Amino acid sequence: MDLNTVLEVRDARRRDAWQAGDAWLGGGTYLFSEPQPHLRRLIDLSRTGWDPLRITATGALEIAATCTIAQLSRYPKPAHWAAGPLFEQCCRAFLASWKIWNMATFGGNVCNSLPAGPMISLAAALDGVCLLRSQAGALREVPVAEFVTGAGRNVLQRGELLRSVTIPARALESRTAFRQASLYGLGRSGALVIGALDPVDGGLTLTVTASTVRPIRLRFPLAPNAAAVREAVEYAIGPGEYFDDIHGLPAWRRHMTFRYAEEIRRELIEEAGR
Repeated sequence: MDLNTVLEVRDARRRDAWQAGDAWLGGGTYLFSEPQPHLRRLIDLSRTGWDPLRITATGALEIAATCTIAQLSRYPKPAHWAAGPLFEQCCRAFLASWKIWNMATFGGNVCNSLPAGPMISLAAALDGVCLLRSQAGALREVPVAEFVTGAGRNVLQRGELLRSVTIPARALESRTAFRQASLYGLGRSGALVIGALDPVDGGLTLTVTASTVRPIRLRFPLAPNAAAVREAVEYAIGPGEYFDDIHGLPAWRRHMTFRYAEEIRRELIEEAGR
């Protein structure tokens, strides 16, 4: 879609003062999908030269905001990353065309902060941490699970940029289980639950997204039974936190969340013989 109110496209490497009507441009798959009458300038991130993905000195995975879904999918996952399959599962949760895969960015999906954002699901489930940069150059870190505060809402301040998300080495070695539901074969996620089993202490973490307006994280230091998981989900997610749109009623999303949480508990705890 043509954005006929945009008067200028600026290179993000030029540190211009942020103005009203500015927006960061990554892949543009959202910006150009619908009218944006409030925008006057786009600040283009495509020439920043950030490595899409890199392994840090501690063995963590740093994912640049400009990393595309295709790059994330193709990235070779080391054999010791027990969580490796989760990357492809979340990439496939986009149910998008190859054109979207090759343009849409990891950071764009996180910053849109929609309930069905699968990169939010991936990063929140694996203890991802956002690195945010202000216009003055100050940096701060925010866990992905706390970055999104509601449907389409997050903690970004005026002119602040998501530089990258880092997933710690310990989380990459977690065994995971993935469950996703959509009302239609090629529909948006209505419920998405991910379980992760800590490789060090054996604790179970359940991360609920898509069915809720923000990521919900539940941690069980000891192996829970079915009643404990149900009680935790009931307590952690209030009735008003289940998302309501054409992709699923809150009652259905709630039902699928409870169902998937128990399925994941069985897969990671009971079937693994823990």
